[in-house]
Amino acid sequence: MSDVPAGAAPEVEALIDALLDAVGARRNRDLHRSLVSSALGLARNGASRLDLKIARSALTEMAEAFAMFAPYREAPKVTIFGSARTAPSDNLYVLTRELARQLAAAGWMVVTGAGPGIMAAGNEGAGEEMAIGVNIRLPFEAAANPWIAENEKLVEMKYFFTRKLMLMKESTGFLVLPGGFGTLDEAFELLTLVQTGKAEPAPIVLVDTPGDAYWEAWERFVSEQVYGRGLADPLDAALYTITADVDTAIGELLGFHRNYHSLRYVGTTLVVRLAHAPSDEELTMLSAAFADICSPRGIWRTGPLPPERATDDHVGLPRIALEFDRVHNGRLRQLIDALNALVPGPDRSTRSSALP
Repeated sequence: MSDVPAGAAPEVEALIDALLDAVGARRNRDLHRSLVSSALGLARNGASRLDLKIARSALTEMAEAFAMFAPYREAPKVTIFGSARTAPSDNLYVLTRELARQLAAAGWMVVTGAGPGIMAAGNEGAGEEMAIGVNIRLPFEAAANPWIAENEKLVEMKYFFTRKLMLMKESTGFLVLPGGFGTLDEAFELLTLVQTGKAEPAPIVLVDTPGDAYWEAWERFVSEQVYGRGLADPLDAALYTITADVDTAIGELLGFHRNYHSLRYVGTTLVVRLAHAPSDEELTMLSAAFADICSPRGIWRTGPLPPERATDDHVGLPRIALEFDRVHNGRLRQLIDALNALVPGPDRSTRSSALP
């Protein structure tokens, strides 16, 4: 099936193919054709100049960010969100710098919005080799913080939505420190993506300083006004952890992949890849404990399914499978915690058991 706009002449299809040949596009040819076709669709449909400028800037920014992140794609990354107004003398700044330092020492790259405050603390703690910045161009915060400003691992964005995409897409763990509207927006969007299954499960840690109650007050509001009104499932609280302890925060990140590796849907079947396969007894226990989110078949052990083999998708890993309802992602997170609890881990891994 052609990916060019409906009604396009055959010579347009030939021109698209010739253009892709000229730039050496061999892999993912269907997607490249679709991208060119979308651009032609804007021209064909008479998009306004403003619409065209938005589309051009967004695609240009994403292309630059993809290129910057590409050499580090296999490295584990944590994104740190928080207020740009936090002073270097603030305990939150000191705490963030220490979190970043320890995570960088453990081999994690630290991604921030590249601005001042908490973002600067994260970049400072990570150090030049492990720091990444995704800056936003604002009239009152035009420059990146000095800890990332001269780093080649810095990209600048015009739009918040493209910036948030890169801050969330590339990381496998998230730390959120107290902040204003922007930080709360990032926290809620991150939770929404995981809650709705639009993003893969990931550890999300909401970090306070000892004696502070920012996230406790936030959780009280969520519990009373969101869960209390039936506007979200109280089990979604499993999607995040609130702590004021450095070891607990780092343990939550490092422990998340103690056994759990990744997941993939094959049709209606959810395949969960693991480092260690559960025993028959453990599978029986898990099937009973999580019967509310899967079909009567329960949870079973499986080899790589044909689509996984076709793309060589981690075929050497053991895996389990279930017919997940695709609704209760808080419970799915609890299943991941239960799978991780089957494997001994470091003392500071925080969730020893997630079974009801």
